[in-house]
Amino acid sequence: MVIATSQIAALERGASLLASGGSGDTMIAADWLRSALAAGHRLPLTAAAALPPQARVVPVGGFGSTGALLEKPPGGDELVSAVAAICRWTGEPADALMTVGLAGFNGLLPFFLGARLGLPWVDADLAGRGLTRLNQASVCAAGRSLAPIAFSETGGELMVVAEGDPSRVERTARAFASGTSGWGMMALAPIPARRLRDCTVLGTVSRALALGRDSLAYGNSPSGLAEFAHDSRGRILGGGRVVEVRRRPGPTHQGRPGFARGTVAVAEPDTRRTLRLEMENEYLVALRDGMVVATTPDVLAVLDRRNGAPVSCDQVRQGRDVVVVQLPASPFWRHPRQGLTLSPRAYGFDCEAHTLP
Repeated sequence: MVIATSQIAALERGASLLASGGSGDTMIAADWLRSALAAGHRLPLTAAAALPPQARVVPVGGFGSTGALLEKPPGGDELVSAVAAICRWTGEPADALMTVGLAGFNGLLPFFLGARLGLPWVDADLAGRGLTRLNQASVCAAGRSLAPIAFSETGGELMVVAEGDPSRVERTARAFASGTSGWGMMALAPIPARRLRDCTVLGTVSRALALGRDSLAYGNSPSGLAEFAHDSRGRILGGGRVVEVRRRPGPTHQGRPGFARGTVAVAEPDTRRTLRLEMENEYLVALRDGMVVATTPDVLAVLDRRNGAPVSCDQVRQGRDVVVVQLPASPFWRHPRQGLTLSPRAYGFDCEAHTLP
């Protein structure tokens, strides 16, 4: 399969849905990707099972601030440099690429920047949904290290972290971005294709395309949104007018500030009840009148009732008419041990996970 220009709209919508409200706006990244395809680049997509067992797959992705990226757009060599650096460091070639996380802006950016390498893309990622921290990636949940990992930025600076626990690598990535252009690209050490099933989320690109196609096809009518939720094996949690949005500093960790937190309150006219969403970079927990009804690792998507488009945590505002949809987590996160990485308690919420069956 080759990702074509006609599929970009579905891929963009699907990446926005899987972001669970995080990971930045996809519009500009989708336009960049269209320009790459128009220039003659190809994006072949292959299933992990179709690769030779010894094939080496390099996970790649963006990190840092999407706002900074828009102020200082990519020059085009950032991902190429990162992949070359990690291959030199490990002494292993890159036979294929996969995105670190197919969610939001950073889910589409690797396809655009990696098109120049001419390598096939694997239908998998390290997240299956929007993630706040790099050390929450599936490879970490499976007990693998993030290091060695190569970081590059648009000014040409390049850094390889040879060793370090996942939390330290996460902090290093943020320090590198804040000390350079505010954003960058990364390439992790190659993973043998035979190991992908153990430490990656398979079928993510196909899932994003399917979600995007269904979302665009069903539109924004009540029946269409209900059909979309049903066909996606999800459910509509509720909907109505956003009556309150509160943002506050996040909890500190070992003296360091955490990510900002927020609360979105939606008044449901049919039931006269209130649906509340707790968010960090993503929507994480949904409560109705104080009772938990849905949580991470499932995806909580807030959709604009007018057009069915996902509304990010940054864009949600008082007065907006929305529908909240719960989509099931990827099978990888349903494993009891791996699911702990994205459980509500991993984010500091004192409740059990409430996920779809």
